[in-house]
Amino acid sequence: MARGVTPVTEGSRVFRAVIVDDEPAARDAVRTFLADLDTVEVVGEASNAREALSVIPECAPDLLFLDVQMPDQDGFSLLQALGPDVPRGVVLVTAHDEYAQRAFEVHAVDYVLKPFGRPRFMAAVERALLRLEGEDALGIRETLQSLVQSVRVEGSESATLLKARGPGDGQAASTRIGVRIGSKTTLVDVADLDWLEADRDFVKLHVGSRVHLVAGRMRDFESMLDGGRFHRIHRSVIVNLARVKELDRERDGGGLVVLSSGVQLRVARGRWDDFERALGLDFRG
Repeated sequence: MARGVTPVTEGSRVFRAVIVDDEPAARDAVRTFLADLDTVEVVGEASNAREALSVIPECAPDLLFLDVQMPDQDGFSLLQALGPDVPRGVVLVTAHDEYAQRAFEVHAVDYVLKPFGRPRFMAAVERALLRLEGEDALGIRETLQSLVQSVRVEGSESATLLKARGPGDGQAASTRIGVRIGSKTTLVDVADLDWLEADRDFVKLHVGSRVHLVAGRMRDFESMLDGGRFHRIHRSVIVNLARVKELDRERDGGGLVVLSSGVQLRVARGRWDDFERALGLDFRG
């Protein structure tokens, strides 16, 4: 049964949470763990997607703890059906690990496998709260939307890769990134990216003189981008190979790469040879 809204306490910032899971024991575990936190208030629960479609818009939560597999509708379909009512922070909870890639596509904050203990769950909560607090500090309002059908873009100063499959392609090729600030969405062609830079739980997209801060991890972006057009030259840097203008290798095996924009980036020592091969260099003197 869906549960009604509970009041949010006065005082310091309290983040509102809704739990959606068809297993009562799983809902009880999440609620019990969250009860230890003064910064999170459970304001609603639902045992299936139908109830969730009513509870979530009514409760307007900041956090959603969402089971992936439910009898009437899976969690990804629910996110898509919610549209603009999707909370800013979504933690997917499931007994199956095959949905990890789709969790990235819908920009979930974390992906927790059942059965989970307190340490793993609380780590996911901490990650979610850090994101929400960071957004509040920057005055950013993020709206999360599902990309199950690869046609929607997601929230404020955050991004989702819009993917397209060609005939016979085994993997989806990322073509555009949607960056939404407030009510405005900017579509960035992947081909226009100069370079990407890791910044804790975010990635900075450098496009000419503009920089977009998006939620995600470098390894996720690396796996989604075309490896023939982009290459990771450092633990925290991926470059568009078409933007590379000049190389300056140093004696220690590392060095610098100069982009067509004039930006200089360091190439890690262990990555230089692979970088040259990626560029398809043919040295002639």
